[in-house]
Amino acid sequence: MSTEHKYKFDVKMTCGGCSGAVERVLKKADGVTDYSVSLEKQEVLVTGPIEYDRLLTIIQKTGKEVRGAARGI
Repeated sequence: MSTEHKYKFDVKMTCGGCSGAVERVLKKADGVTDYSVSLEKQEVLVTGPIEYDRLLTIIQKTGKEVRGAARGI
């Protein structure tokens, strides 16, 4: 059984389309059990047995700038 991880990303999102793009990729990503995207806070919270590097790549593929991240929150 994989270990459940928690991550917090600071993602530059300027509109509802931006946050929607991030939500869509997280919804489809294997290893993501829960997520929350806040346009107001520019924050993405993710829980699941997914590895950090893989998750970072998935978010970056939306074209959004990841300005920072915290693991194990």
